[in-house]
Amino acid sequence: MNIQRWISRREPNWQRLEALLRQVEKKGLKSLQAAQIKDLASLYRSISADLARARTQQLGDTLIQNLQSLTTRAYTQIYQGSRRQEWDAVLNFYRWGLPTVIQKTFPYIAFATALFMLGALVAWWYAWQDPSFMSLIVPESLITRVRDRRELWMGSIVGIEPLASSNIMTNNLSVSFAAVAGGMTAGLYTAFLMVFNGLMIGAIGTLVGQNNLAYPFWGFVFPHGSLELPAIFFAGGAGFLLAKAILFPGKYRRADALKFYGSQAVQLVFAIVPMLIIAGIIEGFISPNPLVPTPFKYLFGMGLFVFLVAYCIRRKKG
Repeated sequence: MNIQRWISRREPNWQRLEALLRQVEKKGLKSLQAAQIKDLASLYRSISADLARARTQQLGDTLIQNLQSLTTRAYTQIYQGSRRQEWDAVLNFYRWGLPTVIQKTFPYIAFATALFMLGALVAWWYAWQDPSFMSLIVPESLITRVRDRRELWMGSIVGIEPLASSNIMTNNLSVSFAAVAGGMTAGLYTAFLMVFNGLMIGAIGTLVGQNNLAYPFWGFVFPHGSLELPAIFFAGGAGFLLAKAILFPGKYRRADALKFYGSQAVQLVFAIVPMLIIAGIIEGFISPNPLVPTPFKYLFGMGLFVFLVAYCIRRKKG
């Protein structure tokens, strides 16, 4: 191989890559146009091959070091820049994309919320009218503890907060994923979960109200419930989106409807998971903590809910 001829033929590519790298290192990958980014990747692959040839032919330490430096810098900018763009895309989704999805799918979320509230209202009404109704919904051990011993059950979490928090997260996530997957039953199982959970909270709320324990009970519920309940409603909405695709695909073929509405359901899951993780931490460490004043728990829960609503209704300007 004629070394000088090979170097003179390849050197313009090295200089071109050097110029692109200087621009990227100074102004960032976003300063390049699409064609330049494609050129950067192509030059990186080409000069990596040059480096391999230079090492094989033992063309000199200086040349090898220069090519090594170019390829290392190019690798760093291409792959770290790609990762930065991926993180930017994730952050942009949570900043603007997710609120937009929530707004678009609000009718389904509202329907899930309405079923939950209906269940709660039915349980409240029948529990006040017929004491035997309570035992159909609430475990007998819980009824006995509240009615006979006049105490709540949240103190059992104190002392085992990490384990309790982990168990709470796991349980809430399993219920939420079941609500989402329930959409594949034409929404029947999703509707059942919404109504059943509403019946449960309505019956328990009535039980503690009848025994003058409503204030500490709702003080326990407010901090984590401000995220946990909306997350369950989002899960119900995601399930009803899948049911919509199955039952009423409209202008789409059913398979295409499942892709379209399924995509929206998946995006709602990206809201549900972090909400339930945060709610689980709060329920494990703050909600049952006797050192945290009950008025603060109410204020904390209400503040968190206001923040969530403000996030969900935000719109990108322009």
